[in-house]
Amino acid sequence: MKNSLLRLRDLLEAVPYAFLALLLRLGAGAVFWFSGLSKLDSWDTTLQLFRDEYRLPLLAPEFAARLAAGIELSTPVLLVAGLLTRATALVLLGMTAVIEIFVYPLAWPTHIQWAAMLLVLLCRGPGAWSIDHVLWSRIGLPPAGGQLQQDLQRGRS
Repeated sequence: MKNSLLRLRDLLEAVPYAFLALLLRLGAGAVFWFSGLSKLDSWDTTLQLFRDEYRLPLLAPEFAARLAAGIELSTPVLLVAGLLTRATALVLLGMTAVIEIFVYPLAWPTHIQWAAMLLVLLCRGPGAWSIDHVLWSRIGLPPAGGQLQQDLQRGRS
């Protein structure tokens, strides 16, 4: 039984981070992409929501709606491609915080899932199956999880 559990653990730990990061990028990207599409689908309804329901402080509803739609339609493309992944994850974490704090504070179970996906991408990077990885490699810099990650794995931080 102990050997079976160890083998199972070893199999799970052998799943490449690149695969897991791709799933995280797709999952988080889909959430924001479809939200952006729904805003475009009925712009009048979107503006009405920003005026009457969302009511973000300091931002005019029309500006906030355009800003949200722009972020939701551009960042998923970057995220899925793995281009500027950490910066994109940070922007989406900020948007998630604004939604949680000012718009739907009772939806924290959903928002914490979004934040968890984005935090992994922010802290660990997009993985080897990304444009970021290719670009870092081409300019001769270590990929995400470079020397610090290697030191941590060896127990030398």
